[in-house]
Amino acid sequence: MKNFLKAASFGLALPIAAYAQSFVVNDIRVEGLQRVSAGSVFAALPVRVGDQIESLDIQSATRALFRTGYFQDIQIGRENGVLVITVRERPAISKIEITGNKAIKTEDLLKGMNDNGLAEGQIFKRATLEGLAQELQRQYVAQGRYGASVKTEVKELPRNQVELKVVVDEGSVAAIKHINIVGNRAFSDEELGEIFELQTTGWLSWLNSDDKYSREKLTGDLERLESYYLDRGYLEFKIDSTQVSLSPDKQSVFITVNITEGDIYKVSDVELAGDPVVSEEEIRRLLLVRKGQTFSQVLMTTTSDYITKRLGNEGYTFAEVNGMPEANEEDKTVKVTFFIDPGKRAYVRRINFRGNTRTSDDVLRREMRQMESASASSARIEQSKVRLERLGYFKEVQVETTEVPGTSDQIDVEYTVEEQPSGTIGGTVGYAQGSGLVLGANVQENNWLGTGKSVGFAVNTSRYQSVVNFSYTDPYFTPDGVSRGFNVFYQERDYSEINLSSYNTTTYGAGLSFGYPISEISRVGLNVGFNHLELGSQRNSVKEISESPKPIEGVDAVYLNSTENNQLILDAIEAGEALDLSMPVQPDQLNTDLNGFIDLYGDAFDTWSLTTSYARSTLNRGILATRGASQRASVEIALPGGDLEYYKFIYTAQYFRPLTKDLTLRLRTRLGYAEGYGDTEQLPFFENFYGGGFGSVRGFERNTLGPRSTPATPYLLTPLSFTTTSPAAPCAVNEEGLTTKRCYIESEVDGDLAVQPNSRQPQPFGGNILVEGSAEVIFPIPFVKDQRSMQSAFFIDAGNVFSSSCGVSQLNCYDIDAKYLNVSAGIGLTWITGFGPLTFSLSKALEENDDDDVEVFQFSLGNSF
Repeated sequence: MKNFLKAASFGLALPIAAYAQSFVVNDIRVEGLQRVSAGSVFAALPVRVGDQIESLDIQSATRALFRTGYFQDIQIGRENGVLVITVRERPAISKIEITGNKAIKTEDLLKGMNDNGLAEGQIFKRATLEGLAQELQRQYVAQGRYGASVKTEVKELPRNQVELKVVVDEGSVAAIKHINIVGNRAFSDEELGEIFELQTTGWLSWLNSDDKYSREKLTGDLERLESYYLDRGYLEFKIDSTQVSLSPDKQSVFITVNITEGDIYKVSDVELAGDPVVSEEEIRRLLLVRKGQTFSQVLMTTTSDYITKRLGNEGYTFAEVNGMPEANEEDKTVKVTFFIDPGKRAYVRRINFRGNTRTSDDVLRREMRQMESASASSARIEQSKVRLERLGYFKEVQVETTEVPGTSDQIDVEYTVEEQPSGTIGGTVGYAQGSGLVLGANVQENNWLGTGKSVGFAVNTSRYQSVVNFSYTDPYFTPDGVSRGFNVFYQERDYSEINLSSYNTTTYGAGLSFGYPISEISRVGLNVGFNHLELGSQRNSVKEISESPKPIEGVDAVYLNSTENNQLILDAIEAGEALDLSMPVQPDQLNTDLNGFIDLYGDAFDTWSLTTSYARSTLNRGILATRGASQRASVEIALPGGDLEYYKFIYTAQYFRPLTKDLTLRLRTRLGYAEGYGDTEQLPFFENFYGGGFGSVRGFERNTLGPRSTPATPYLLTPLSFTTTSPAAPCAVNEEGLTTKRCYIESEVDGDLAVQPNSRQPQPFGGNILVEGSAEVIFPIPFVKDQRSMQSAFFIDAGNVFSSSCGVSQLNCYDIDAKYLNVSAGIGLTWITGFGPLTFSLSKALEENDDDDVEVFQFSLGNSF
């Protein structure tokens, strides 16, 4: 017969009186196991075969098995000398379903449940489930969702399994209806209300959710309120109490903050205590707190930071500096004492790198300004980090200093980097309003095989250009940072496709460049290049490029020198209206004393150029920077002995200044001046500056600002035959080359070319003086967490292209004068995508000249190499 001692729950007392006798365990048998192994039971059981046990031992064994968490019922009995353990296992979780949650992601909820042992395949514990439900509801309350509820359902399944269902009703976030500050005398409710991140419901609350109550936000607001008073001398300020009340419908929150301001304290004295290490005079130059001024906590803590960093630069990386205010309530003054504990000077034992699976350690180590075995310097350690970030090879760089175990004066410096693609291999597809469709194949690697060298080969084509280019740059040609590079290229361009005068170029050449660092943030460069350029003009090329009219070999021609006739022909061709060609003239009647550039200098040129440059940059990032400044000045000279002689000066600069936590001011300028010298009396027109569009003055069509060209003289060819657009007879030219009959014509004609086409307006020609400037306020994009790849800004652009030698017939051509500056304002967005920069702008022209071309919406996608 089997005698049972039953333990229905943990800690249940056994009927000791009924089974007080002890016995020797000859064997142990476990019954009822399904998923739990017998080994797990025996490992937890404090009884072994051969033990002599009593009732207390049975209780101890029961508790031990319950503590495993595997069982919901345990029975222990005796069958002769065999200890029989009968168990009922807790059910296993077959499935977990969560519904109704939006504010907290399902993945986060499942992770929290898994961390607490509630996951599919795990043993189900009801107490844990109920505890998690309560914690989840507390999280919703902390978000201001006071009406939220969390219900759990447990559905039993066959084979001792259960399905868990968590039903969440998040409700809505209670809105703040009133924030009341009681006890303020020095500052108004409006002034203090601006400090708070929490606000009452306003017209923008739907966007920034600043009226949604959060316990964490309120805590932060109270800290800001306290800092606000302490920074203005209220040393005795304190927050007496804070009440947060809820309306009966749980939809409105009322916040009341009771404060005591106290009196304003002045600084009576500033003292230094401890061991400053460096001279007291140098430390005192870092003090922002001075005798006689109103006490400010932020100035005191900032001073402590400055002194700590200064000591860190001397190798005392573990220095501690604490500012201690000592108040005198009688005269309302405070004495500030800075206690300085430099600790021991630390030396760098080793510099380690982590995360650079592709880039070699040598590439990172040559950027280090902190050296091993040298005294540690906080400034040099941070400077090394900045240099790694500016390489462009890494998405993120972190630095950590750790003490060497067993020593008190040595540290290890560890840089952890996260690599990112530093080049592209494949195709490029893009579109820009100025260039049209851009197609290309390229291999561009800025970190070739992890060596830090830049190698590129690109083949690109667009509506106006075809380019083949190969480049190579070694940024550390010498160990001290002298760079060397070279490039070879071939390109064909048709400038009539990008709002410029009708001409095309074929160019090939090569260049050799060197760069030398003169400081951590400054660099000078030198480039020597050779270019071979061939100009191609068309019959409709403007007069500044080629003289017109020109005799056409083997063809009799009649020319039109009248602007009215020129416009008349264009109108007729475009509209298909009647045309009376009764005013053509012969070449000897025309004024042909305007010689174009090709007439004076030819159409093929070999030039040697020398370019020197100076660059300085403190930007925090190479792309979409948000702080720092940069400037670059370059002078290019086409050397004597070549076919052309000219010089070109370009200066660019930008400056970033934080306005608030989220707003940054960016100022930008680009200036240029160029002129011919020696035998080249005028600047080659293909070296002119152009303005308008992205990177220049937005709101105006690309390259359309500044001087316009002089249209070529139109002409008629004889014999002439037009296709008519009506039953009227075709146009005909009489023996004198004149047409007196009215007829209809189209732009497409049969037979010989009839009329030389010209644009309705003179085409942009550029000038030798460039003036551009811009002011932008960069602001964060709502709902975008990672702002590093996107940047939006409100902008005002101003600028124009001028000429110091305007032709008598050139329109829109002025010498430099501020009253002719074009001005526009608008909003812009840049997004760095996998296809290249995607840029938009929406702008309005505020100041424009008579012949400017306005363009409200502009965009560009992709990039050419």
